[in-house]
Amino acid sequence: MQASGRDMRRLARELGELERKLKAGGGEKKIEKQHREGKLTARERIKLLVDHGEEFLEIGLLIAYDEYGGQAPGAGVVIGIARIEGRAAVIVANDATVKAGAWWPETITKILRAQEIAMRNRLPIVYLVDSAGVNLPLQDGIFPGQYGAARIFYYNSLMRCRLRIPQISAVMGPCIAGGAYLPALSDVVLMVDNTSFMGLGGPNLVKGAVGQVTDAETLGGARMHTTVSGVAHYRAANDQECLELIRRQFRQFPPARSMPRGKLPQFDADGLYSVLPSDHRLPYRMEDILERLVDEGEMLEFQPDHAPEFLCSAAQLNGRNIGIIANRRGFLKTSSGPRVGGIVYPESARKVAYFVENAQRHNLPLLYIQDVSGFMVGVEAEKDGIIRAGADMVETMACATVPKLVLTLNHASGAGYYAMAGQGFDPNFTFSWPSARIGVMEGDSAIQAIYGPELDKLKAAGKPVPADLESKISATRADYERWLDAKHAAARGHCDAVIDPRETRPVLDFAFGAACEQEKTEHVPIQLLANAFNAQSVSN
Repeated sequence: MQASGRDMRRLARELGELERKLKAGGGEKKIEKQHREGKLTARERIKLLVDHGEEFLEIGLLIAYDEYGGQAPGAGVVIGIARIEGRAAVIVANDATVKAGAWWPETITKILRAQEIAMRNRLPIVYLVDSAGVNLPLQDGIFPGQYGAARIFYYNSLMRCRLRIPQISAVMGPCIAGGAYLPALSDVVLMVDNTSFMGLGGPNLVKGAVGQVTDAETLGGARMHTTVSGVAHYRAANDQECLELIRRQFRQFPPARSMPRGKLPQFDADGLYSVLPSDHRLPYRMEDILERLVDEGEMLEFQPDHAPEFLCSAAQLNGRNIGIIANRRGFLKTSSGPRVGGIVYPESARKVAYFVENAQRHNLPLLYIQDVSGFMVGVEAEKDGIIRAGADMVETMACATVPKLVLTLNHASGAGYYAMAGQGFDPNFTFSWPSARIGVMEGDSAIQAIYGPELDKLKAAGKPVPADLESKISATRADYERWLDAKHAAARGHCDAVIDPRETRPVLDFAFGAACEQEKTEHVPIQLLANAFNAQSVSN
């Protein structure tokens, strides 16, 4: 146990060091430049905007950290959730210390994720705009396509006209070209004297396009847009006043639901560092994790003696009723024979499907704790209907409209990852520990699948493995270790955040609070399809 504790602490420490580096954005010189221009940085703005003492749950900090030679920390935008005047809200803030806040391809990914969180959870969203526009050398990954920059404006329009989700835009620096439609499609637009600019083209472009000679203030400054064009609604003297105006907007919203308060967990969170073994293949007790996350004495396991490889339980997390679906690991004795934890069997798939159906009926939000290696294969499993049972598990999870959170501890492999509310099924939030491993299969399994027949032939012939084949196997193993690393997944948006195990309970508590704050949590595409279907039915 002590060795595994050291391993997890090391992973958490390395994660913290990387996060501190990324949060520094473009570095001290760029921060000083921002201050000389009379502007706060993105993170300073967020700190002033959110309620005093409240945490900011950042999403996608690791996105693109290992791309572009390290020149795009955070992809130039900070997104996350915090409370403003007591209400959970999504915040999007361009980081102008990173290439003047220009949009990288991954910037679009992050902004879209922020908007999806706002829509999925019916949360107001605040845009703190300070961007030089599209990073032109990379425009092919930004401008065109179904999920290019246009998707941002599509989501703007859905939130404004269909979903009635408040959108507040504060233009606190440049806002150029197509990017100007983001504030224009918001409910409220604020600008800051002497630092804001909003226009479809800057002075140089205007001179080249139509021959007019003008300056930024005349063309698109805060005074012009609040007194002449009427595009903006409020003008502030500086960043601080602008942020206070946003808070005043939030004071006009209906009061937020009161948040429950419950008991503390049975054991201290520090113990989470030592639960997982240093070898990811070895077993551990899932209860050792849950007893450090949920309220003491409030767990009630569902069908504990049936299909025990899956732990399904009602519980409370800081006073909030939730349902938990988790994978047990190790070898388990059952009446039908031994079971391997982390594997989905027909009985366990049916058990989970029934548990999720009950959670939907009782309006119980769900926490999926992933350490899953995949579905059982073989003659017996096929005869027992593993395909149909697995389909039932997937379908029930996919169609449940209660909030769903995912926490990946260790393995998240194959179709088991999908059935445990994988990202493709739109869970409200997805978090990973630094030990998480998301992939089709482990490296050794991949090596067997790719090179197994060739290795079997060599073994049967009594021949050694050639050096070139050894080299290929080593390269494949190294590739899988890199792909399975939690930071690699987070850098590509395959989870919302990698979190320190010690912070798991407060992160889950805040995320559940955001997901449960509004009564209607049905996912947007479902609602739009339902509206279209109802309209068609009426017309018929």
